[in-house]
Amino acid sequence: MAQRWRVNRRKDRKPRPPLDEESLRELGLTYVGRYATTRAKLSRYLHRKIYERGWDGEGEPPVEALAERFTELGYIDDAAFAESRARSLGNRGYGPRRVKEALWGAGIEEEDGFEAIIAAESKAWNAAEIFARKRRIGPYAREELDLARKRKAMAAMLRAGHDIAIVRRFVDAEPGEVPEPPD
Repeated sequence: MAQRWRVNRRKDRKPRPPLDEESLRELGLTYVGRYATTRAKLSRYLHRKIYERGWDGEGEPPVEALAERFTELGYIDDAAFAESRARSLGNRGYGPRRVKEALWGAGIEEEDGFEAIIAAESKAWNAAEIFARKRRIGPYAREELDLARKRKAMAAMLRAGHDIAIVRRFVDAEPGEVPEPPD
C-alpha cells in the first residue's frame, strides 16, 4: 500500500456536473480573483475545464466573450501583467530575450507587451549584473575562471536572455573589477 496519497480518489466520487454559462462565469471569477492572469491564460483555463467536465449550456461556450468582459471590467489587464512580469524577471537577473519569451508564453499580445519589453531592454545591463552577482560570474567570482567555467557561465547568461556583447563583458571581467555599462 505504498504511496496511497497519490491515488486519485476522484474515481470513487460522483462525477462533477457539466458546466453551463453561470458555472463557467463563476470559475472565471474565482480564477481571476486568485491569480494575476491574462486573457489568453484565462481562456486556456476555461477551455481546459470545459474539456474536463463537458459543456451543458446552449451553443458554443462563451469563453472569449467572458475574457473580454473581464477585461472591460478591469479584472484582467494584459499591459499591467506584462509590466509586472518584466519587472519581476529583470529583478531576478533575466534579460530582455527571456522577458519576451515569458510574455509570449503568457499570451500577451505585442501591443500590450511593448512598453514592458522596452523597459526590460533599457535595464538589460542591470539585469545582467544581478545575474552575474547571483551566479558569481566575472567580477563577482572568487577567483579567475578557467576556460571551461567561462563557457558554462557564458551559456548560463545567454540562456537567461542576455545579449552576447554584455555577456562577454561580464564573463571576461577580472574578479573584483566590475565593467562599466556601455554608453
